[in-house]
Amino acid sequence: MIQVHKKDIIKLIIFSVIIIFAFIHIKEIWDFLSFIIHLLFPFILGFVLAFILNIMISFIENKLLDKKMKQKNKRAISLILSLALIFTFIIILLLLIIPQLKNTVSLFVENMPYYEENVKEVLSHLNIDDSIITDIETTLSDLGNTALEYIKNNSDKVVATTLGVATNVISIFVNFVVAIVFAIYLLAEKEKLIRQLKQILQAYLPTSRIKKLQDMSKLSGKVCAQFVIGQCTEAIIIGILCFIGMLILGIPYAATISVLIGVTALIPIYGAFIGTIIGAFLIFMVSPIKALIFIIFILILQQFEGNLIYPKVVGKSVGLPGIWVFVAVTIGAGIAGILGMLISVPIASICYSILATDVHYRIDEKKNKKIIKIKGGVKS
Repeated sequence: MIQVHKKDIIKLIIFSVIIIFAFIHIKEIWDFLSFIIHLLFPFILGFVLAFILNIMISFIENKLLDKKMKQKNKRAISLILSLALIFTFIIILLLLIIPQLKNTVSLFVENMPYYEENVKEVLSHLNIDDSIITDIETTLSDLGNTALEYIKNNSDKVVATTLGVATNVISIFVNFVVAIVFAIYLLAEKEKLIRQLKQILQAYLPTSRIKKLQDMSKLSGKVCAQFVIGQCTEAIIIGILCFIGMLILGIPYAATISVLIGVTALIPIYGAFIGTIIGAFLIFMVSPIKALIFIIFILILQQFEGNLIYPKVVGKSVGLPGIWVFVAVTIGAGIAGILGMLISVPIASICYSILATDVHYRIDEKKNKKIIKIKGGVKS
């Protein structure tokens, strides 16, 4: 007969009460968590930046700088070089994309009459009645006039909306600056902060619990580092292949779109769609046929990347099945947008790895107990 301890009953009751309470007040709990995430967002972003920079800093300190150099000087030099590399990359990316977007918009405005004529020809080839075509033209013209009238009559709302957008942009900029400062502080004082954290753990937790937390942190760091390195390597490879393919096919904006494809490839699942849509739009303004060829080329490239490059380069470094990658990215996008999409997979991978390790440990522990029990019965 199975014996049920009083402690187990109490734990089950408490757990049930917590689940019922959370289910009843799920909206309030979600709003509270959203508020906390929004409040801590600059520091979360700063921690993510610090982790990515730490990979670069460790490489520069261990591989490029003299080992006899003082640690303080090595840290300062490697931190400055890492930040310089990231800011240089961002500036190059903006210089490549922004002028092309500007040219595309100008080209779109200039060719608007040409596009209208093409639409009319297509509608005529489809044997659509001339009166319907005239109605479509009138409707489009009315929409433009209505939009202008709305702006004139609701100038105060337009100004308020513009100010709202400007405020959001300033808020994002401030959060980014705070995140960078926080990341620099974390990296500059890394050893001191780790030492202080160990002291806190030693003061308040038993030794066995500290050992488990250290193992979890090592596993988390390993999974995240492998994910970042693998994703960056994959992004570079797919960007180069995209550039070569676009040059061979004679597709315009090869350099700009290849960089864009490489950058968006850092976002699992959705990144490929984002890069393809933006790239196809840029090319469409020059040549709709080339845009169609580009989409077909990217679809083929994605199949090649998904079946050959990703398994070989990233492989099983994160150890997360595809279905959970999809779930993690979708939830991450809903909570924190692009940033959520970027960090959701390593976070989910960490949780998955920790859970898998704990499950195997508990199964082995039960097997060992069963063997000991059987041996004890044999001896008796």
